[in-house]
Amino acid sequence: MIFENAPFEHREVLPGVFLMRDPMGVCMTLLRGSREALLVDTGYGLGNARRAAETLAKGPLRVLLTHGHHDHALGALDFDSVLLSKEDREVYRTYTGRAWRERVLAQAAQKGFLLGPEQEKRYLGFPVPAPESIGEMDLDLGGMTARVLPCPGHTPGSLLVYVPERKLLLTGDNWNPCTWLFFPEALGARGLRDGMRRFLELDFDYALCGHSFALEDAGRVRTFFDGLTDTALEGASSCPEGDRVGKKTRRALLPKEQIFVFDWDKYQAERGAGDE
Repeated sequence: MIFENAPFEHREVLPGVFLMRDPMGVCMTLLRGSREALLVDTGYGLGNARRAAETLAKGPLRVLLTHGHHDHALGALDFDSVLLSKEDREVYRTYTGRAWRERVLAQAAQKGFLLGPEQEKRYLGFPVPAPESIGEMDLDLGGMTARVLPCPGHTPGSLLVYVPERKLLLTGDNWNPCTWLFFPEALGARGLRDGMRRFLELDFDYALCGHSFALEDAGRVRTFFDGLTDTALEGASSCPEGDRVGKKTRRALLPKEQIFVFDWDKYQAERGAGDE
């Protein structure tokens, strides 16, 4: 919408499964069934996510947000309706608000996306739709099922999407090759680990996430959470990533060149509560 001609990259990684990347580099997934398509996440809102998704959908399209953070939800301004967990409504309200839009514009300028005064005014003021609540359920897309699975972690209302016909798990930001868990609304490291481990028993061979433009092997996801032990967390080193939100963070190096950045104080609180 804002950068009308800014390109969205895409590739079909599995039959009817399209991995997309917006002009700012964040990823989303379009699942195309015979009845309808589902776009999972919408990017920063710089570019026309709706046009890019409808070109691939070739029919009716619904939109689901894995969580309410700005880099996944601000593209909702291109759509009339979106689905979101009710537990992430406040996250969505905060991170699609003006303060975070101003941060996105600053990041865009650093990447060479310069808005004119009217474009900037539109981006700062254009409303996002009020989200429709969704919980655990199966969405029948026609020959393809999108099973929505609540999994609090990166945010209180984070959602996973499992596609059994493709043995595919969409992890949102609950897992990335470099996973961040330090925003104020996030669970602690143990909370994310324990929540995600429940879903690693699903029959999936592949994973897609918000910050890797590649079809990932399920073994990499399982290795991440198997390696996320208290020993690994205790041995993590200090790092500055959390400074932007006023958090003391540490970085754990995990197998298969993976990184976990987490809120150290929140983890310590979890440990203290667990030892009582």
